[in-house]
Amino acid sequence: MNRKFSVDSNEYPFRDRWMPYRDGTIHYIDEGSGPAVLLLHGNPTWSYLYRNVIRELSGECRLIAIDYPGFGMSAAPSRYGFTPGEHSEAVTEVIGRLGLKDFVMVVQDWGGPIGMSYAVRHKENIRGIVVMNTWAWPAKLLAMKLFSLAMGGWPIGYLLQTRLNFFAKTIVPHGIYHAEKVTDSLRHAYTAPFPTPASRKPTWVFPRSIRKAGRWLAEIEAGLKRLSELPAQIVWGMKDSAGFPVEEMRKWQKVFPLHETEMLEDASHYVQEDRPDRVASAVRRVLERTKTNEAYASDTSRE
Repeated sequence: MNRKFSVDSNEYPFRDRWMPYRDGTIHYIDEGSGPAVLLLHGNPTWSYLYRNVIRELSGECRLIAIDYPGFGMSAAPSRYGFTPGEHSEAVTEVIGRLGLKDFVMVVQDWGGPIGMSYAVRHKENIRGIVVMNTWAWPAKLLAMKLFSLAMGGWPIGYLLQTRLNFFAKTIVPHGIYHAEKVTDSLRHAYTAPFPTPASRKPTWVFPRSIRKAGRWLAEIEAGLKRLSELPAQIVWGMKDSAGFPVEEMRKWQKVFPLHETEMLEDASHYVQEDRPDRVASAVRRVLERTKTNEAYASDTSRE
């Protein structure tokens, strides 16, 4: 298949992979070999968000980054509502069809609840977690509720996203602390997936879902206790402009008692853009902390 839009091959030099999904197509990249690492994005990003993390780690592990239907290069199936629950179902499908086992899950923004929805149901497949500026519970903070009303409400939020491509054009650049990294090619990579008002609807559904997916988020929260024994690296952008304060980070520390936390004073919401080196280091640390499990898995696989 051909790409839906152009992207700088120097920045994103990866082989495209495509998986039929219902009557649509999921685009993903699968680079390197070794322990598997699944990289999950949020709104309005796609696998491009992890390009520098992948470049740094591709000689050490296998990195799989998915574009949710309607995002990046993926084509949504018909009657797809772009809800986080549907995205989690798509991710579950990809994991199953690729046969991923004992993998590290890396999450940020909506990747948190989407990934945790899978993790609480399939803990046996998760080797460890890397968490960045995200949540996986019903919104309790006033700032998040107001954000949902403004960005995912009707009609203002709907018009902002579908007519002005506001998330991709404005929120992404403002969610990167290092302004020098906001290049023309970066702006293009995040706006190009949404060329028409209809194609931008997914970027409106996500903030709307902060309020509308409360029951789904509550079900995930109820299951998080199952993950308490997993090793976790928490990498938190302290200059987050998208409503993820330290209080949310503290909740993750309670979810994962075995956490190691790094607070980054020079990173905002899109930590992967600001400090891909620290994200890569967090993945390495999870792999290092779980080497015994890897050795055990290797031993039992030979029995």
